[in-house]
Amino acid sequence: METVLITGAGRGIGLELARLFLEAGHRVIATHRGDEVPAALQQLASRGTLEARALEVTEPGSVASLRGSLAGETLDLLINNAGVLGERQGLEDMDYDAWLRAFEVNTLAPFRLALALRENLARAGRPRIVTLSSQMASLARKSTGSYAYRSSKAAVNKVMQVLAVELESEGIIVCPVHPGWVRTDMGGPAADISVDESAAGLFALIDTLTMEQSGRFWTWDGQEHAW
Repeated sequence: METVLITGAGRGIGLELARLFLEAGHRVIATHRGDEVPAALQQLASRGTLEARALEVTEPGSVASLRGSLAGETLDLLINNAGVLGERQGLEDMDYDAWLRAFEVNTLAPFRLALALRENLARAGRPRIVTLSSQMASLARKSTGSYAYRSSKAAVNKVMQVLAVELESEGIIVCPVHPGWVRTDMGGPAADISVDESAAGLFALIDTLTMEQSGRFWTWDGQEHAW
């Protein structure tokens, strides 16, 4: 049984990943915002070893509290799923404060969590850090708009690439992954794939990740994505 920590697990892809890892017999630490445990997470508690924990990924004190609660424990997998899309990201209407917020959540928080839980991960036999990114961050694709989201995800891709190199000696696999264009609150109803399809693909990829794949950008269905 592995121990898996998933941020932003109260809904969408994070919630479905929690369900899949529970059904596979793993212990899941599912974080959520706010003091009240989301009803969907409460319902999952009966399916296996699930621990729901409040976490504000941008708050150093909250992250430090999580780290303290896991002192001395082994963590096999960290999934940085929590993220924000951002609002008002156009040429004629840019919310610069929201842009900074996007960087705090999408870029700084995954790095903060990785460092906070580094010792826990290093205790595992095949430790992995997986950060949900987006093909919208790819410099190989020409696109418009969504400046805050695209730039914050492009930045976290580079952060994870560098982190992979620095943590290689500790045996920690680090990968950013594009989950697909998914029909969630963020992706919208016109997106290509369902939450179930995305999570199933991510689960299969995460389950087989090796050090050879570390520091590379992957898609939910196991394809390598251009940076």
